[in-house]
Amino acid sequence: MIRPMIDGVTGDGRMAAGLAGAASALLLVAALGFQAAGYAPCELCILQRWPHVAAALIGAAVWFLGWRRWLALLGLAAAAVATGLALYHTGVELGWWAGPAHCSGGVGDLARMSPADLMAKLQGAPVIRCDQPVWVFLGLSMAAWNGLISAGLTVLWGVAAARPGR
Repeated sequence: MIRPMIDGVTGDGRMAAGLAGAASALLLVAALGFQAAGYAPCELCILQRWPHVAAALIGAAVWFLGWRRWLALLGLAAAAVATGLALYHTGVELGWWAGPAHCSGGVGDLARMSPADLMAKLQGAPVIRCDQPVWVFLGLSMAAWNGLISAGLTVLWGVAAARPGR
């Protein structure tokens, strides 16, 4: 029962690209929904949105212009970048590596700063930290969920690039 459905999606590169682009658009809508619900994004969260914007636009281009391998490869690249950024952000949240100093609590070379410079840096610091998840579901943060979903979309874009459109 599932096999014909999978073949129907993966057998047509245009359909796979359209679905992958639509899924990226849905991820963006979900991110904006979380933001509207009061979960303010950090700088890395916002950065992760841009590859999905590109993938959604590329998916729309494939859907309306027809399948082109180079468009599917661009979608694949956008999804791969989204996956990489999400995995990087997840690693920052888990403390596996340091995140950007300006959103992970670092103040740089504190010993060489004047009090005025320190105050200016503290006042200009973002409120939302990149190394502290604001939402967790089933033990995974939003960045981790984005990484998993983006990895799946990378595979779907790969299928779209490998199969011709009808």
